[in-house]
Amino acid sequence: MTFKYGVDHLTAEKVLAIAKGELRAVISNEAKDNVIRCRKHVEAMANGNKAVYGINTGFGPLCDVQITAEETNKLQENLLITHAVGVGSPIDKHLSKIMMICKVHALCLGYSGVRLDLIERILYFIDHNLLPVVPEQGSVGASGDLAPLSHLFLPLIGVGEFWVGDRSELARNVLIKHNLKPLVLKAKEGLALINGTQFILAHTIVGLDKMYYLLNLADVSGAMSIEGYQGSSSPFKGELHKIRPFKGTVEVAERMTMLLYKSQNVVSHEDCKRVQDPYSMRCIPQVHGASRNAYYHLKELAEIEMNAVTDNPIVLNDTEAISGGNFHGQPLAMALDYTSIAASELGNIADRRCYLLLEGKFGLPRLLTSGGGLNSGFMIPQYTTAALVTENKSLCFPPSADSVPTSLGQEDHVSMGSISGRKFNQILGNLEKILAIELMYAAQALEFRRPNTFSDIIEANFRIIREKVEKLEDDRLLKGDIDAMITLVTNKAFILR
Repeated sequence: MTFKYGVDHLTAEKVLAIAKGELRAVISNEAKDNVIRCRKHVEAMANGNKAVYGINTGFGPLCDVQITAEETNKLQENLLITHAVGVGSPIDKHLSKIMMICKVHALCLGYSGVRLDLIERILYFIDHNLLPVVPEQGSVGASGDLAPLSHLFLPLIGVGEFWVGDRSELARNVLIKHNLKPLVLKAKEGLALINGTQFILAHTIVGLDKMYYLLNLADVSGAMSIEGYQGSSSPFKGELHKIRPFKGTVEVAERMTMLLYKSQNVVSHEDCKRVQDPYSMRCIPQVHGASRNAYYHLKELAEIEMNAVTDNPIVLNDTEAISGGNFHGQPLAMALDYTSIAASELGNIADRRCYLLLEGKFGLPRLLTSGGGLNSGFMIPQYTTAALVTENKSLCFPPSADSVPTSLGQEDHVSMGSISGRKFNQILGNLEKILAIELMYAAQALEFRRPNTFSDIIEANFRIIREKVEKLEDDRLLKGDIDAMITLVTNKAFILR
């Protein structure tokens, strides 16, 4: 199977497959024709007398300064160099590759006016894992991700750095090794490269992939906690959710029913006198389901963005180039902030379930240890989940609610979506750790429900945990156990269905 840039529909799954080398991606003849046609339009405008923003004028507040045809090439090179002002640690090289994949697809749609040679050079970088070094900070999310995209494409002109293994190397030296000469940018090309939302989009794609797994894992950890707590399965019955049928809620209720299917442990306490469980057990469909709904919304918007043209101006013909705002990151920024809250809430409710398992109710020993007093058992890891939950809450401030004017007021409202994307992934990283600890707690609680058995899925996940983390009898150093659990989560080792 081959993906055709500029023609086929791009999805998050396809982007990740291309980035991993699992899906071949090429420029089709149709896309080449569109690119060449649009380039001719740009050349006609660049050689004309009419002022067209970004083609024969300056940028931002200098949009009223017309540039001669002779100065055009230097203008585009200056654009990349002057906007490469990112700071902070480099982003993961995987993100750099995803950014390039998304940018190539946008350029191949045929509205950006770049030469085919330039796109083919970026494709060479992708196919040969020549991944530029991109600092993580410096974008305000409009006019697109200017700083990170500038760093991403500096190597095209022989400036900037590439990753070589785990170290960086000057781009000009890497190009020499590949027998490549730096490109000379032509009219409009620098602007087309650095205008766009590919930094925000790459963080969104990576976050969506991680969140999908964590949504499903949160259901598993919740079901295991319910089994350990000997909570009720009745709140997951389909009849309840048919009369309030939010998509995510219905899905989670069905998953919880599946995860508890044929559990001997559930059957063993069906006739107990407990009337209802605390919300963190009983309301899993409503809370986890709301997070799923947020995930679906962000995924829908991200897919639109993956197949959109987000640079500026947009070239329509040889006389018209519209200077608009397709580069503005607000459509993703707001949804990223909302989905960050959704991810944070998965951790918030998981921490509450950890706390319930420690209380010593319904046959469980306090702190999940039979030797309480001399032993602290699992008292302290819940401190860690509490800290992570609070850190996530602090990360939930929505950057999209803020705006700081830039470019002498020409760019007077910005999205801050790059910060939204980075914080989204930070929250997901903390959520991985919280769920790892809940799973460790739940496995310990299940030990006290034997000889009862659980569903096949829960039994399988219990065995996965016990291969790495033994039952806690007497106090021991738990740091290694927690790290092992986190590794299981990040490696997606758990069975979800």
